[in-house]
Amino acid sequence: MESGSHLPPIVGTPAPAEPLARWDGRWADEAGTAAFAQRLAACPAITRATITLAGDLGAGKTTFVRHLLRALGVTGRIKSPTYAVVEPHRAEAGPHGPLSAWHFDFYRFGDPREWEDAGFRELFASAGLKLVEWPEHAAGLMPAVDAALEIGPEETPGDESDGTDAPRRVTMQAFTDTGCQLLAALAP
Repeated sequence: MESGSHLPPIVGTPAPAEPLARWDGRWADEAGTAAFAQRLAACPAITRATITLAGDLGAGKTTFVRHLLRALGVTGRIKSPTYAVVEPHRAEAGPHGPLSAWHFDFYRFGDPREWEDAGFRELFASAGLKLVEWPEHAAGLMPAVDAALEIGPEETPGDESDGTDAPRRVTMQAFTDTGCQLLAALAP
């Protein structure tokens, strides 16, 4: 047996469940992204949610995370965890009081032993918000997620923008009661 591996696995990603609910929408611009984040931040369920974020490079995943963390009261620099894999954040005075949040980016994650060595199992088991970019790179290790957010460009004929503030199509699927509460917060 290879050092650091466990049989059976200590943590395993549960089989994908069918979504309980789904929300489809669009962000016309970055202000739309911020408004979406504000609505999610107002929902108390956000304090205990695990949300995956899907979309191509440059889709707006990290921009959304920045808006959400700001709406939750996080101050200071909010940087992408692309090289660090995880960035911890703390809101002392937000809409729900003190809150711990972790922003994961598994784009460069490749060694399953790193999961245990870096303490990711403990982070996912702890109270607080978990936001996960590129979750497919940690498949088989992550616990079940509450909601999955997918961000993509809105295709418009003749669009020649550089994409920085272009409209986005957005889909959010709920897989748990917590995820359903988040979707309810998006209702007009």
